[in-house]
Amino acid sequence: MNKHDPALWLTRKGPSHIARPPDHRSLHQRDRARLFHSAAFRRLQAKTQVVGIGQSDFYRTRLTHSLEVAQIGSGIISQLKSQYPDFSHFEFDETLIETLGLAHDIGHPPFGHGGEIALNYMMRDHGGFEGNGQTFRILTRLEPYTKDFGMNLSRRSLLGTLKYPVTFSEVVGDYPDKPTDSFRQLKAHNWLPPKAIFDVDSSALDWVLEPLTDNDKALIRMAKHTEHNGITSIHKRSLHKSFDCSVMELADDIAYSVHDLEDAIVMGTVNYNLWMRDVVTPVKSLNPNALNFDIDQLTLFLFSDEAYLRKDAIGEMVNSFVTAIKIEHNPAFDEPLLAYNAKLNSEYSQLLEILKGFVFKRVIRKPEFQAMEYKGQQIVMELFEAFASDPYRLLPENTKERWRLAQDKKDDVQMRIICDYISGMTDEFAGKLYHSLFTPKM
Repeated sequence: MNKHDPALWLTRKGPSHIARPPDHRSLHQRDRARLFHSAAFRRLQAKTQVVGIGQSDFYRTRLTHSLEVAQIGSGIISQLKSQYPDFSHFEFDETLIETLGLAHDIGHPPFGHGGEIALNYMMRDHGGFEGNGQTFRILTRLEPYTKDFGMNLSRRSLLGTLKYPVTFSEVVGDYPDKPTDSFRQLKAHNWLPPKAIFDVDSSALDWVLEPLTDNDKALIRMAKHTEHNGITSIHKRSLHKSFDCSVMELADDIAYSVHDLEDAIVMGTVNYNLWMRDVVTPVKSLNPNALNFDIDQLTLFLFSDEAYLRKDAIGEMVNSFVTAIKIEHNPAFDEPLLAYNAKLNSEYSQLLEILKGFVFKRVIRKPEFQAMEYKGQQIVMELFEAFASDPYRLLPENTKERWRLAQDKKDDVQMRIICDYISGMTDEFAGKLYHSLFTPKM
């Protein structure tokens, strides 16, 4: 096998459907279409982004967030094409990055990170659960575009979704808590999952990384414990990702920090004084010549009563981030797709961290939002317990058939089937199912 053959990144693991005449779409356009038309993507319209579905018709959902990530990612690629006209190590492709933006959240369970922690706790002895790992699982196995290969996306598309190209067992640490006798006593921060691909899907991961040299395979799977505010992480975290993934991740961070901020300002979740204290003051300590906007003018627009001024400020912030992105080279890698990554310059990287921290502290951690997450966490754990107690009685027919076919396999396989079923639920469906099982009718 020629390890540096670019054509290897354009192959699919399963049989490729011959393009239907007169279909002249590119490979990446067909991948994007598979995402758009998948059930997993449609379900994002009823999954929580930050605020629960139904609390307001203004807040973003996982679906609208994913569309914005796709749009920002496409904008980053357009900017890099203009900035690096002679770059020839691989193709810049807006459609590919849009596909990654659309795909990046399809593995998230109902009720946001509350649902994710709940499933990781229930799967603690069966391989764990994490949203990015479930995304990869949906793309490579679960979504019924093909019988055995999920959406059967191209290898480069799958490589681009791998924010954490390591397996669960490689990075999981010792949880600081013991299992509890009561779900209501569970301390969520003690059961945060490692960012990884599930061990059961390791063969799909191996296939994606197959074209790499042994050197690159070892480097891409490097992971280590990290420190934050002097506290060492429970789990290891992977260190490297592909160029396409680095663009998608930047687009995700920009959408999260800027657009979720817009939601919070419009709905009154944050106010001018908090913004001045938590954002403006630290931003003014950065090099002002490195930022191509005036933070005071931006603040006036953000908190203006005129919606068009606020929208102008949001657009200014997004544009500032996009135009501050550069390409960095890591000569340790042989494969160009890994050797080059998109990066923000230092000042904008610090600004992004300030905004992300503000949204996390002043929006996500607000008691009313955490109460909603806690409630969703309880719903998910009780549903899991009910299905595991009597699967033949409570699971729907197609899931029950998967369970039956796995009855001669390890318990981990059957628990994963329940996990797949619950993680695919929307917030509303999970809530209704919970009430149908546990709430007495008048």
